[in-house]
Amino acid sequence: MTHAAHQVLIIEDEPAIRGILRVMLANEGYRTIEALTATRAEIEARSHKPDLLLVDLGLPDGDGLTVIRDVRSWSPVPIIVISARTMESQKIAALDAGADDYVTKPFSAPELLARVRSALRRSARGPEQTSALHFGDKQVDLARRQARGPEGDIHLTPLEYRVLECLARNAGMVVRQRQLLREVWGPDRTEDARSLRVSMNSLRAKLEPDPRRPRYLLTEVGLGYRLLREEGEGTEAGNR
Repeated sequence: MTHAAHQVLIIEDEPAIRGILRVMLANEGYRTIEALTATRAEIEARSHKPDLLLVDLGLPDGDGLTVIRDVRSWSPVPIIVISARTMESQKIAALDAGADDYVTKPFSAPELLARVRSALRRSARGPEQTSALHFGDKQVDLARRQARGPEGDIHLTPLEYRVLECLARNAGMVVRQRQLLREVWGPDRTEDARSLRVSMNSLRAKLEPDPRRPRYLLTEVGLGYRLLREEGEGTEAGNR
């Protein structure tokens, strides 16, 4: 099945540790981006919209806590701290800032990879039943980033998966246009309605039984979009 590799942003100033993380993640099929400073980390997070962040707290130009707070102000992306700081108060500070997990250096590669997989699964699922989506005879597995229909694999881009993940976390409810744009494209793109329309039209073309009369990916005019999980709840809401 088609698999869109997850992208991980490594925020670490020590070359040796950065190299270990890069190789370890690449061997598991993850794509990586790297940032050596807090300033660069915030730029990379906003421009690349990675699926997960690995954050060192001791950065040359500031504390990793600043990066965590900044990213958490606009994105629910999973954040795992990797730090030599072992005091309980330091771990609590990182978690309170918005980190999802905390791993101390030196770390075990298998354990860290397990934590990465767990964080990505939680992010893809949100509530327990958001992982598997059905669009008539087509299925999307958000946890594995796989899509398939009667004729075989369906290619969805990483961005399209993120749109579906956001909608799935709020299945049945209206997701405002600005929220989708903020979570998927970033806080500097909240007025880019055209990109969102293009993405929704592409998803409908790939997943809806009849893209001109969507039953699952619905437009709520003037508000945003809604994902219906039950086949019988379709409506004739139009494309935007």
